[in-house]
Parts: sequence; C-alpha cells; structure tokens
Amino acid sequence: MALSIVRRAVRGRLRSGVRTLSAQSPAPRVFSGIQPTGIPHLGNYLGALRSWVSLQEEFGSVLYSVVDLHSITVPQDPDTLRRSVLDMTACLLACGVNPDKSCLFQQSQVPEHAELGWILSCLTSMPRLRHLPQWKMKSQSQKNEGSVGLFIYPVLQVADILLYQSTHVPVGDDQAQHLELTQDVARTFNNQYGEFFPIPRALMSNSAKKIRSLRDPLVKMSKSDPQKLATVRLTDTPDEIVMKFRKAVTDCTSEVTYDPERRPGISNLVAIHSAVSGLAPEELVRQSRGLETAQYKLVVAEAVIAHLTPIREEVHRLRGDTGFLTGVLTRGTHAAREVATPVYDAVCRMVGLR
Repeated sequence: MALSIVRRAVRGRLRSGVRTLSAQSPAPRVFSGIQPTGIPHLGNYLGALRSWVSLQEEFGSVLYSVVDLHSITVPQDPDTLRRSVLDMTACLLACGVNPDKSCLFQQSQVPEHAELGWILSCLTSMPRLRHLPQWKMKSQSQKNEGSVGLFIYPVLQVADILLYQSTHVPVGDDQAQHLELTQDVARTFNNQYGEFFPIPRALMSNSAKKIRSLRDPLVKMSKSDPQKLATVRLTDTPDEIVMKFRKAVTDCTSEVTYDPERRPGISNLVAIHSAVSGLAPEELVRQSRGLETAQYKLVVAEAVIAHLTPIREEVHRLRGDTGFLTGVLTRGTHAAREVATPVYDAVCRMVGLR
C-alpha cells in the first residue's frame, strides 16, 4: 500500500478543493457512517472499512461521515470525543479512504442532519423504534433508562442517509433492520408529500469477513469488549498482536480445520487469515497440514502484522498532523452541505415549513 503517495495526493487535492457533488442524484450514491468511539479494530476494517475503499472505485458519488452525534447517545468525555473524531479520520485515511474519490466529513458540522431527523421523527412511531434491537440492548446497559437520544437515534440514522438522497448503504446483518426503517420512512414521506426520496438499497457485507472475538469466538469482535486480549486494533504493535493471537481461544484439537459450527475458535483464525491473505479457507487449511494450532496462531499473527503495519504507521503519522486532518473534515463538510442544503430546503417546502 503506497500510503505516503496517497497522502501526498490527498494534500494536493485539498489545496485545490474537494470533489464536487451534485445535489441531484440521477446516478447511484453511497452513504455510510462510523462512530468516533475508539480506534477501529480488525473486524471493523475487514468487514466495513476495506469495502469502503473499494466502493470509491465502484460508485461515482460516495459520502462517508464520522457520526459524532450518534456517539453522544452514551456519555462521552468532551476532550476525548474531539480527539477521537480526528483519530477516526486518521484511521479512515490510512485505510485508503481518499477525499479525491469520496466526501469525508464530520456529521455534527452539517446541521441539516439533526434538522431533517426532527422532521422524520414526526413520521415515525414509538412502537417501531421500541422494537429495534439496539434500543433493547443499550437501554438494558443503562438500567432500562436510556436517554431520549438513544431511543430516537435510529431516526437520525435515517436522516443521515436520506439527506443525500442516497441509493445504496453498506450494511452488516446486524444493521439490516435500521436500513428497513430508512426504507419505510422514505416511503411514508413519499406517500404523504410526493415522490422525493429514493428507496435506498443494502450493500451487504461479505459474511465470510465477520471477525469474532479472540477470547469468545461465539460473539463479534468489539471495541467495547472488556477483555483487552479479545480485540485487535489497527494501531496495535506487532508484539501486542502476537500476544493476542497466542492467547486466542481455540479447543483441545491440535489440527487446523475450518468448521465454524463445531470449531468456532480455530475457524475464526482461519477466517482472519483468509481475509488478510486473500486465500480461501480451504487452501489455508491445506497449507497448514502438520501444524498444531499453537503454531498456526503465530502464522496468522504474522500475516495480520504484515497487513496492518503500513496502516498503523500511517495512522501514527496522520495523528501528528492535526491541521491536515481538520482540513480534510472542513473541506468535506463544505462539499456535504452543498448537497444537504438544497435537499433539506426542498423537504421544508414540501412539508410546509417554507
């Protein structure tokens, strides 16, 4: 990955202005967002961020947002949040998100997100939101007294997508219900006020790239996992990565096989190896004949280190250049607002606010 070359190209592009986006959406348009709640982990990268990079080549209009408004549905330290927005921007750029090919911006700096969210919340019923799995899960962690923001944030997600008249949204299985809500709200608005919003379609992530916890292969890898050895972050050092894979949970069988149902632990390692190497699980199993699982863990660790090292190094370089990161977001915000403002103005006229 010629990351330093990409970085110089991005710098040059920022000096001349970001990619122009049309407020009209005759062609397909992609929108996706990520919360600035810690450094992305290996599962985030393999399951979502790497596909974000490829989508830049497949679609002519792509918007990626650091969705900081969503992150405050749970308590955040203000200084940490400000730093996390820049850290996430650095990670996205290091992974290959390029403002020359997509619009990268900070959600809270485009006020139309929250304003459209209010209008759309008036078209969304409380029972519909109450049955979404995220509300059930997160409100339980807050002793069933979650905030109003936590309850209605799925409507803000809807607004994020519809504000740009997006046609495609990359999602995982656990996000499918939120996209269904977006589709339903778009239909409700169109039925009540006239055809305006496209009905966005899902770009489903590759199920083979669902990365599991290294300590509990029955659950997804997560930034919030209290077990530090469970999650590999993009900025982990080689020593940290080796230690985490050494401690990865497998089973009592020493042979390397790929059987996610009966041997989830070793199968998770094979899936990770496959994702970073580009080889099929079956081929990796064939190549690993004669290796015990302890030896194979180190093989996988080395493959992950080789893949993540240029990303980690670029993240560290970018984190030291706050002005550059701020410039990326500022220019992305201007480009996003060029699209968002006329769309929001049209919505206001349609509902009678203007």
